[in-house]
Amino acid sequence: MNYEGQIYRPPSEAYSLILQVSIGCSHNQCSFCGMYKDKSFRLRKVEDILRDLERVREVHPVVEKIFLADGNALGIPTEALEKILGEIRRLFPECKKVSAYSAPKDILRKSPEDLKKLNSLGLSMLYLGVESGSDKILRQVNKGVTPGEMMEAGERAKEAGFTLSVTVVSGLGGKDLWQEHAWESAKVINRIQPDYFALLTLLVQEGTPLYDEVKKGTFQLLNPREVLLETQKMIEGLDLEHTIFRSNHASNYVALEGTLPRDKDSLLNKIEEAMEEAQDYSFKESYRRL
Repeated sequence: MNYEGQIYRPPSEAYSLILQVSIGCSHNQCSFCGMYKDKSFRLRKVEDILRDLERVREVHPVVEKIFLADGNALGIPTEALEKILGEIRRLFPECKKVSAYSAPKDILRKSPEDLKKLNSLGLSMLYLGVESGSDKILRQVNKGVTPGEMMEAGERAKEAGFTLSVTVVSGLGGKDLWQEHAWESAKVINRIQPDYFALLTLLVQEGTPLYDEVKKGTFQLLNPREVLLETQKMIEGLDLEHTIFRSNHASNYVALEGTLPRDKDSLLNKIEEAMEEAQDYSFKESYRRL
């Protein structure tokens, strides 16, 4: 299969077939993100996507998971997505999971009936990048959506039957807004009640507007201990019924995982121990990767 540009997928999709159904990101203006800067956004032709699926079937005897790339798979018209999902079901009856990134506005543009239909056709899991629950921070990083839209999108996805994984970026508020980032993000996560909640830690990429802000000194990065303190406050504010929590991405300083609310105390204890025992110099930035 031929791909256009660099391909990104969630860590949990490491063993999935990556099917590129859209190119790039329709927003592509977040100040911290350099993922799709090498591409101009467009939707691929359905016939080309179906042809890719036929080629994959010819060479792969078993395909159990498929991830729909790039950033706006859910932005494809519902009728076109129905054709793609129908062909996946026909060609890969063994496939157990089809997933995609989901921009909040892509979810909101679809009717509840369309979302339920897509879910019934096999699109089972969506990844939603919340990034922050703070309206001020979302505006500063030019996310293009409000916390209210984030919450509504998450709730719609859950109501339609999707398994939902949401992500927040630790340190995105910098030194000035770390407390607001922690508290307001917890509020958004509490409202959505996602199945999975993941924390990534901010990595500033050269070529992004945020990189220039850091160089100018207008944005001050958190040090490792401050990131842990922010994480501690965010977890303290969580009130979840049953959510699998992960903060063990390569960008994170300390690996954390558990199920909330069951493991809340143990997670907080581990963070407290890390803050007490580790000095900032013990965290090597070169080890962190996206």
